Amino acid sequence: MPKATLIISEKPSASEKIAKALSDGYMKKIDKNGAFYFEIERNSKKFFVVPAVGHLFGLKQKGKGAGYPRFDTAWYKTFSISKKNEYAKKYYENMEAVAKECDDFIVATDYDQEGSVIGYNIVKLICNRENAKRMKFSTLTTQELNDSLDNVSKQMDLNLVNSGLTRHYLDWYYGINLSRAFTKSLKTHGTVFNIVSVGRVQAPMLYFLAKREREIQQFIPTPFWNLLLKFKLKNKPFEAEYEEKQMFDEKKADAVLKSCKNKKAKILEVEKKETEKKPPFPFNLVALQTEAYNLFGYSPKQTSGIAQHLYTHAYISYPRTSSQQLPKSLGLDSIIKKLSKISEYKKFCDILLSKPELKPNEGKKTDPAHPAIYPTGEIPKDLTGPQKKLYDLIVRRFLSCFAEPALRESVRIIIDINSNKFKTSGSRTIKKNWIEFYGSLAKFQEVSFPEVEKGEEVKVTDLLKLDKETLPPSRYSQGSILKELEDRMIGTKATRADILQILYDRGYIRSKSIEVTKFGMELINTLEKVCADILSETLTRQFEKDMEQISLGKRNMNKVLVQAQSVLTDVLKDIDSRSEILGENLSKAIIEKRNYEQTLGACPSCQSDLKIMFSPRTKKRFVGCMGYKDKGCRTGFPIPLKGKLERTDKVCEKCHTPIIYCYRIGKKPFKMCLDPNCETKKSWNKTKKEEKPTSLKK
Repeated sequence: MPKATLIISEKPSASEKIAKALSDGYMKKIDKNGAFYFEIERNSKKFFVVPAVGHLFGLKQKGKGAGYPRFDTAWYKTFSISKKNEYAKKYYENMEAVAKECDDFIVATDYDQEGSVIGYNIVKLICNRENAKRMKFSTLTTQELNDSLDNVSKQMDLNLVNSGLTRHYLDWYYGINLSRAFTKSLKTHGTVFNIVSVGRVQAPMLYFLAKREREIQQFIPTPFWNLLLKFKLKNKPFEAEYEEKQMFDEKKADAVLKSCKNKKAKILEVEKKETEKKPPFPFNLVALQTEAYNLFGYSPKQTSGIAQHLYTHAYISYPRTSSQQLPKSLGLDSIIKKLSKISEYKKFCDILLSKPELKPNEGKKTDPAHPAIYPTGEIPKDLTGPQKKLYDLIVRRFLSCFAEPALRESVRIIIDINSNKFKTSGSRTIKKNWIEFYGSLAKFQEVSFPEVEKGEEVKVTDLLKLDKETLPPSRYSQGSILKELEDRMIGTKATRADILQILYDRGYIRSKSIEVTKFGMELINTLEKVCADILSETLTRQFEKDMEQISLGKRNMNKVLVQAQSVLTDVLKDIDSRSEILGENLSKAIIEKRNYEQTLGACPSCQSDLKIMFSPRTKKRFVGCMGYKDKGCRTGFPIPLKGKLERTDKVCEKCHTPIIYCYRIGKKPFKMCLDPNCETKKSWNKTKKEEKPTSLKK
């Protein structure tokens, strides 16, 4: 008789869902040293469902020494690598103790690269097995978890495991070795010390953004002129533009304007066209992150976190998917029936359930492990505002996929004034269909023109000559950048949001409309001169293809790693040969970065820099004017005593002091001007004044 079966879960919240779903009735939660696990019975057999907390093992150099290149790595307990991972120790000991009581092992972590690596390391390094059974599921619903266990695979997908292991090794190789090379250059040839690290995927991502930044900085605007016609149709005001939207010769614009003066305007042409607007595809992760940013302003990382919460509570399917498809095997009609019990969606569910066939509008993208994101039909409880919004978006998107196409009418009108043509256009929805399902989340231009005919006279209310300039390329938003990175195969669906956040955290980029900082630009300029290979999209794209081939069993992990070691060794030789210029340039960039971060804006009194300072007497920080020496300026302001402060390069309209962002651990960030007596602060909660700056005695 087997002793017991250990089911390995990726996280504590998932372990409880799995235990409840799989038990025949007996379920006992056992707390142990701050961690816990579940003992359950199923078909008269004993199971233990034990959670990890993500990775319990991480890569670390085997031998001693801080030289490079180093490729001698091994997997160590995460809490032995860094004190910040100390929380994982109790979960490791928990898993280790329960594993000794079991002789059968099932991996029930997320079915992707990371989940496979987490499960594999636990099986190998704690359970002392080379392989284990594998549950595969896309939702944490009771039905799917039971089906997954009933059809459990006899072994793990070792190709997927090796693909995930390869990613960890590659990231470690690049992160450790480049960091050491940069640090050595700074120590030897720089005037300041700072840890500068650009990872395998971070470097190409930053370089991609820096190239756009250069285009913007180097852009020289060209003046042009445009004519805007204001007119009325059936007493309703409209606007039309001259057919040549950019006239680079002002004399020509003046001539057209003169030609139109006091002349009658008539409709030259009316063109109407009805088109079907198909429903959207179901969400994959990138599409969800993009839509959540556009609608709610959620960062990609924030969206991933919310979606993960909804998944672990069994409200939606696994979010880290590339698929735009919903197979029939999901039981689509059953999901819609469950959703019909939620009042907000009942009307739409009833419409869909009355159709003879449920067929979603699907995209071409697939994912070997998971379908597109969909709601499970489980009724959510106790969701926060952002969680409610994202869940509502996912449900509406899912239901919309099955709805009928919308019917839209576009109208194009050409107006003639003395043989000069002005054009206007607009669109309106005739039949909403799926657009009604999407509700207020659907953003479409709605412009309705009254019925007009060719030859009909138009009442002109004004004709304006507008001075304009050509615009530089637009910056990427946190939403638009993800699609671009996906198309270029920089990073993966699961890593792009985190890598983008790392670039923010390290001060390489800033703002929602992504701007590469001076520090980020200087770093890229330096790397181009010293080691351009690490900036190559081609190289990181090839590694991504290699890892995909490994997951399909078509490439060997060790061969890919040997190739990477060779490439990186050559890169490190280039760095060493140009160590002096690297150290000097990095040092200069770091000093500029620190000065920028410490300067919050211009003094309202003398226009010198306002800088964050520290008082040896009070042991507190404050903002002081750098003009106190040469200009005798005594301007100063109090600032929050804790948290990160960030300049916005904006000035308060009321007190004319710089506006800054304040970030505090565990609290919502806020924006404020520097003057504590500004009228914009009158509404601040007096009971929390200890969290706000107090007045500074001059």
